[in-house]
Amino acid sequence: MRLKIIIILIIALLFLIIIVQNVQPVIFSLFHWEVTLPLIVMLFATFVLGIITGMVVGSISRHKNKKV
Repeated sequence: MRLKIIIILIIALLFLIIIVQNVQPVIFSLFHWEVTLPLIVMLFATFVLGIITGMVVGSISRHKNKKV
C-alpha cells in the first residue's frame, strides 16, 4: 500500500511539472462549440477525467467479481 502511494505521488509530481511548463492557449472544439483554454486547464481536466474513468471501471469490475 505504501509503494502504491509513492508511485501515485511521483506520477502526480511529474504531471505537475508538465502542466506548469505548458501555459500556451489551445482551442477545444466539440461539434460547433469552441473554447479557448490554457493548456494547463486542458491537461488537468483530461487527467481528472482519466482518474474518474479508472475509478468507475475499477468499481464496476470489482462489483462483477463479487457477483460471480
